[in-house]
Amino acid sequence: MKTESSTLAFSAFMALFIGCAGIVATLASNSQAILLDGLFNLIYFSVALVTIKVSKLASRPDSDAYPFGYSYFESLVNLCKGLLILGVSIFALVDAIAALLTGGREISAGLAVLYALFATAACSLTAWVMHRSQRHVHSPLIAADKLNWVVNSVISAAVLAAFCLVLLFERIGWQAILPYVDSVLVIAVVILCLGVPVRMASQALRELLNKTPEESLAEPVRQAVVRALADVDTHEVRVRMVRPGRLLYVMVHVVLPGASSEASLTHQDRLRQRIDEVVRREYSPVVCDVVFTADTRWAAPSCGLLVKKA
Repeated sequence: MKTESSTLAFSAFMALFIGCAGIVATLASNSQAILLDGLFNLIYFSVALVTIKVSKLASRPDSDAYPFGYSYFESLVNLCKGLLILGVSIFALVDAIAALLTGGREISAGLAVLYALFATAACSLTAWVMHRSQRHVHSPLIAADKLNWVVNSVISAAVLAAFCLVLLFERIGWQAILPYVDSVLVIAVVILCLGVPVRMASQALRELLNKTPEESLAEPVRQAVVRALADVDTHEVRVRMVRPGRLLYVMVHVVLPGASSEASLTHQDRLRQRIDEVVRREYSPVVCDVVFTADTRWAAPSCGLLVKKA
């Protein structure tokens, strides 16, 4: 998978395939753990269709309707993914607790083991394909999908292990605890994996709210700006940045002394090009706007991190 669209299409197909298999297996086994897995994948399939469309939009240039491009749609999709998975998880948790308090539910362990074995293999294969595709495609949409499939693989493996225990309990005659295994399994899986959709949604929300990216990304960009202006006489330099989806937007305000030799537009354009080049070595894709002024009030002194030369 060497293109973003083909990788996301494969992910969508696998989600639909596993989701449908999960619903069929639920009808045969009466397992809510399998139903949870099937619903996860069907919901992910519906969002994946939107994801494919957004991946095509994100590669387009800006337009009159969207003057800052389409990258915010990536963050919006990841927010929806996180919230949908979180919603299904909470619903499954409440249902499992209710079943636990009312005597549990009987399941067909043999069919459940077969489905869990299939789901574990299919999810692991999909996660591996997504991981391999990241060698060729750098996309937050694929990164979020890979995380989903890794979690899916862990959930399916846990379900497989639990259903194998059910078969063992049947063999040794522990019939009294069998109705509770499925509900306990659902509760354990939800509690262990609840952090994934929460992190996914919170990260996307921070991007939509234009929060500065994490320091591991922002600080190298700031230092790149400092290096680019190392031989320039500046009064102050302020750097602001946001990262909606895959695109990093950097705004640099450079305050020059009143009698600066860098006053000509031609020289300023050369400095802009230099700053853009060094920033791109740290991160790409990026939009880098550089504003030169002799008045600090145009440098937005109320915001933007002031960077200083070493």
